Amino acid sequence: MTLKVTESNGRVRFGVRVQPRASRTEIAGIHGDAIKVRLAAPPVDGAANDALVEFLSEIFRVARRHVRIVAGETSRSKIVEVEGITERSVRKAAEG
Repeated sequence: MTLKVTESNGRVRFGVRVQPRASRTEIAGIHGDAIKVRLAAPPVDGAANDALVEFLSEIFRVARRHVRIVAGETSRSKIVEVEGITERSVRKAAEG
């Protein structure tokens, strides 16, 4: 299973598979062609999406405003866009 990452105009897009209500927030490897992220937050009132954006901004060391969920806001499978990073940094984060 290969992680699918696209890079264009200083932005990187990749899939994320979210597991809400986990014991802690962490990257848990690859799920299909997406990064699997366990989130401690529940999937209520956007809390899991907010936690995902916050977590990814910390992992990639970018401002929260540079992380966007572009598809799948109400789904466990999402497409995320991050500005100011490279495809290589996404792959490195997925590997642990």
